[in-house]
Amino acid sequence: MRYVDAAGVAALGPAAAVDAITDALLGGVDPALDHPRVPVDLGNGQFLLMPSQTTSAAGVKVATVAPANAARGLPRVQAAYLLFDRDTLALRAVLDGAALTTLRTPAVSVAAIRHRLPERAVRMAVVGGGPQAVAHVDTLAAVHPVGRVDYLVRDPSRTTLDATALAGPEAGQILRRADVVICATSARAPLFDSAVLRSDVIVVAVGSHEPDARELDAALLARACVVVEDVDTALREAGDVVQAVAEGALGVADLVAMRDVVTGQVDIAADRALVFKSVGMAWQDLVVATAIIERR
Repeated sequence: MRYVDAAGVAALGPAAAVDAITDALLGGVDPALDHPRVPVDLGNGQFLLMPSQTTSAAGVKVATVAPANAARGLPRVQAAYLLFDRDTLALRAVLDGAALTTLRTPAVSVAAIRHRLPERAVRMAVVGGGPQAVAHVDTLAAVHPVGRVDYLVRDPSRTTLDATALAGPEAGQILRRADVVICATSARAPLFDSAVLRSDVIVVAVGSHEPDARELDAALLARACVVVEDVDTALREAGDVVQAVAEGALGVADLVAMRDVVTGQVDIAADRALVFKSVGMAWQDLVVATAIIERR
């Protein structure tokens, strides 16, 4: 049994992680068959269990959510990934789960939107200043030319990034000029008025997996092609989708599964807004964890 620390996980590289996700979907992995996330309440927080299997491996991510950890100076979410042999179910490896999440989440996002990126360098607006915000920039830049990147945060004084205040006068212009907008925050209500966004904008939202939290307003989803990892999972966990459907701005039949986009079964018009809403699924961790172990 091997242990892979955060550096070992990151060594796979973002481009290889994007390829692993893409190849898995092209190779027949069907997210609709994945196991749902299992929450288990604990005295000081919660376990989140994310099991999955493919034709070559099985695995489970065990994450802990401890709300009081912020006051202790500790991460609110911590995780470990257990990778097993597909046939014998013998434990093959334990991987740093937080590093795995940081690697695979933007890989999924980029795999979902890659087909729609213009040939030129894209201009990015990134709402959020945490690890996922930065990782999405690094991952997109690993597979496609990226020009200017603007970070938008609630309080620029609380980040080491060169960031602009989300509520400030410059934010609207930054969002209006962006080809790609990444939302990676803990927000529970829409971050901005989507009317400022271009008609052909690409928006990625990865901030939550709770039905009562969203980063995007319903108006954006109403005019966009909305791509999700899996329709049933999105209707259960993706607040951006759940609330837009409840408000009558989006129909369930309008949702497009990521697998259909990656495999070419659905083509999205280049002049229409594209929204990719991700909640994170167990198959993604397993695919990237397998790629890490096979590379080493």
